[in-house]
Amino acid sequence: MKILIIGANGFTGRRILNDLRQKKEHQLFGCSLSDDISPSAGYQFIKTDITHREAMQQVFQMVSPDVVINTSALSVPDYCESHHEEAYEVNAAAVGYVGQLCNVYNSRFIHLSTDFVFDGKNDRLYTETDQPNPVNYYGVTKWEGEKLIEKTCNNYAIIRVVVVYGKGLPGQHGNILQLVANKLRNSEPIRVVCDQWRTPTYVGDISEAVQALIHHTSNGIYHICGSDCLSIADIAYRVAERLQLDKTLICPVSTAEMNETTPRPQFSGLSIEKAKREINYQPHSIDEGITKTFLE
Repeated sequence: MKILIIGANGFTGRRILNDLRQKKEHQLFGCSLSDDISPSAGYQFIKTDITHREAMQQVFQMVSPDVVINTSALSVPDYCESHHEEAYEVNAAAVGYVGQLCNVYNSRFIHLSTDFVFDGKNDRLYTETDQPNPVNYYGVTKWEGEKLIEKTCNNYAIIRVVVVYGKGLPGQHGNILQLVANKLRNSEPIRVVCDQWRTPTYVGDISEAVQALIHHTSNGIYHICGSDCLSIADIAYRVAERLQLDKTLICPVSTAEMNETTPRPQFSGLSIEKAKREINYQPHSIDEGITKTFLE
């Protein structure tokens, strides 16, 4: 089976690539906007911009993939809010075109989306059947990407993830757990929001779910995240406790006090019952994920 991973330099894309590479069962191709962040054996790397349609068409012609996994995105809400055209092109238009190419080449398309498609006004975990209503432009573009896949692609799985964390490679963007740990280890205070709730996702669980969905032929949306629903402040406290760092340096503040320029959903925890039922998804707890991130 030939598998193409778009965004192979990114945090999640590289984890999926490395996990598949270890199994040695597939012919792997990774592509990204810049040069390979960590060259190694077991795959072929192609430097390609997902927004360049002719270049992506050439990649498909060369690889003729059985499966395409798209982990690329402009995922910083503040940046998307001030760069609408670029955000739409990466998170929606390019995704729709890749979906069309998947149809032409009979590829299964597995695409990563986000909890930020929801407005955060729920009083319970969101399910896959709940209606999206994003409160910022990042969420708008990701939802548009989902809709384009559903409209244009015959064989797909859309995976919504939440606050992805884990052990990163040099040159990759950090995640909130690493940020908290670094600040506390340097004895620096850190302000964290205490009235926004998420279901944080260990990156290895996403990789396992993707591998299951490669062989799961049904179309649809799947929520892939952790089972612990925590405030951002609670996540920081869990890191401090597990790593035995000074939690008095953590300063919980409200969303209003944080004075963020881009709105975020207040509650965007996702239900994983569908994934448990259909692909036997069993995520790590937040404490297990912290241990794997920092202590293994």
